[in-house]
Amino acid sequence: MRLTSTAFFVTLIVVCLLVMAATLLVWQRIPGPGWVRWPARTALLVLCQLTAIAATATWINSSFGLYASWNDLLGRDTLTENPAMAGVPPRMAKFSRGTSGTLTTQFRGPASKLSGQVIVWAPPGHHVNSRTDTPLPVVLLLHGVPGGPQSWLENGHMPAAFERLVEDGATHPFLLVMPVVDPGGVDTDCSDTPRRKVATWLAKDVPDLVRQHFRTLSGPKAWGVMGYSTGGYCAAKLPLQFPSVFGAGAALDPDPLAGEAGVLPDPALRARNAPTTLVRGSRANVALFLATSRQDRESPPAQIEAFVQAAKGSSVRVSTLIRPTGGHNYGTWTGMYPDAFAFLSSELTAPAG
Repeated sequence: MRLTSTAFFVTLIVVCLLVMAATLLVWQRIPGPGWVRWPARTALLVLCQLTAIAATATWINSSFGLYASWNDLLGRDTLTENPAMAGVPPRMAKFSRGTSGTLTTQFRGPASKLSGQVIVWAPPGHHVNSRTDTPLPVVLLLHGVPGGPQSWLENGHMPAAFERLVEDGATHPFLLVMPVVDPGGVDTDCSDTPRRKVATWLAKDVPDLVRQHFRTLSGPKAWGVMGYSTGGYCAAKLPLQFPSVFGAGAALDPDPLAGEAGVLPDPALRARNAPTTLVRGSRANVALFLATSRQDRESPPAQIEAFVQAAKGSSVRVSTLIRPTGGHNYGTWTGMYPDAFAFLSSELTAPAG
């Protein structure tokens, strides 16, 4: 059974209830002297605790998207595995109503051969598969790892936080698109590896899905990307790698911008995908916003300062925000929304009318 499947969760609950019932039934019937009965009863209590903990941990994992598969949980290296993922093509994707006015779908990208979830939020008056709505600019929202698209809704307070910014005039409306950044539960820092084309999934397949089902503005000045933690790393690198797709990126508390050996062990592959390497001498006509706090040990200001130095002499426009306080958490990231969306609004085209 899949780690995140409902069947696995229900099975654990049933096992937990059966163990509890069996403990109650045999508690007074265990034969032998006391030195035999009490260890047996202790073992039954421990078994009850273990099954209850397993069921609770599975519920927490499914709610927060901590581990997407058994390989992810066990730390197995699957970067070289052929995903062979199934799903419908973009044109056949069906959107179902979710919470907070969002739409959710699953599809398989023809370019990347990867499958995954995508959550979309459209401003009021805009609908899926409409041919008459006003074309909108688009911002991809990229979650951290562990996590999932749902993290933006459950912990990032989207889309309510964004709607308040629009109402206050702090940003113009965007179509918000929340795709999974680690299809199959394998983190590649949004990079194309020999067997897993995650950058292609995000820069080709997901935009194609959105264009086929929503009216969007065209060109890189109408498409941006924003992310936190691992998603922040991705938001810093994707515009540099795909300037014809994304015109701007906002990276909130990004993971190490020089890349992580634990994610991409191959030094050459890691360097080809590291934002600090990509920005050096880049001629990409893109703008990047990088933000962190002085208290964030996982995303220290020094790495942003190093990125700014590397960007000198390039055509990339870099803006930064260093907050005095804040940890590597949703409280810090949501506090950065006003600056990040104001930046994206200044760099990306507004809807017509």
